[in-house]
Amino acid sequence: MKWNKFRLQTTTQAEDVVSSILTDLGIEGVEIEDKVPLTQKEKEQMFVDILPETALDDGVAYLSFYLEESEDKEAVLEKVRNELDEMREFMDLGPCTIEESQTEDVDWVNNWKQYFHQFYVDDILIIPSWEEVKPEDERKMIIHIDPGTAFGTGMHETTQLCIRQIKKYVTDTTRILDVGCGSGILGMLALKFGAAYSVGTDLDPCAIDATHENMKENGVEKTRYEVMIGNIIDDKEIQDRVGYEKYDIVAANILADVLVALTPVIVNQLKPGGIYITSGIIDDKEEVVKQAVNDAGLELLDVTYQGEWVCVTAKKPLDKAGE
Repeated sequence: MKWNKFRLQTTTQAEDVVSSILTDLGIEGVEIEDKVPLTQKEKEQMFVDILPETALDDGVAYLSFYLEESEDKEAVLEKVRNELDEMREFMDLGPCTIEESQTEDVDWVNNWKQYFHQFYVDDILIIPSWEEVKPEDERKMIIHIDPGTAFGTGMHETTQLCIRQIKKYVTDTTRILDVGCGSGILGMLALKFGAAYSVGTDLDPCAIDATHENMKENGVEKTRYEVMIGNIIDDKEIQDRVGYEKYDIVAANILADVLVALTPVIVNQLKPGGIYITSGIIDDKEEVVKQAVNDAGLELLDVTYQGEWVCVTAKKPLDKAGE
């Protein structure tokens, strides 16, 4: 199916007003492009590996909207221009020029599969559900992964750094908490390495379905794991559900800025003597995360590297009763 795409130039100050005008005219799904920097709060809500670098805010914003090919685009555009002209009397909307192009439906959920193929992390074979295991690989540890729309295939250096550290510290009694679990790959591998139980948290509802599907595909019973939606940094209900001083390992493969906010909170979930594994750290943020770990009273154990990425591993000191 083809769509007519319209890209309207306005200002960053007016983008919300213009977006509201379009919505009131029955136009749904408006895309906004601008260079307004994220606030610290917004960064803490983004459990991803790294944010793209952006230029300084230039005050320009573009709003894109789509109309079906069969829709009377001239009638819609006339209404849009009339509403914008009326609003110009009250505020600066910028040039409000509209570029037109045409696009086709893309199956975003499945189209990425052409780029994801089986690969190795050391002696572990990670393979998508639509590929076959080669005979020579049948004796390896095999992980079937299909992240769907959730983050995490294991291909990224940050994930691989976490995998190696989890394997290093996991035991058959380990309870692991994975903050920003995405597809569930870290918790699932911990269980495959012999851990007793895994809990995952994420902000993305897609993580729930993806984790359940991947655990099922790899033969992990539901009695061995749990995954929940919520921000453990500032949501007391999620903190309570996750529990306090229950985890032998906490893994967090997320942005350095999020790790800074997370670390003083997550020490409460770690058992005394528990291991804190952090990644998603670009190399120039290493000292920032190490300082956050130190400020939280954790003991730095290990710093590992892959490419331009860093993994910082620390330990919660034993309390006096456990010494």
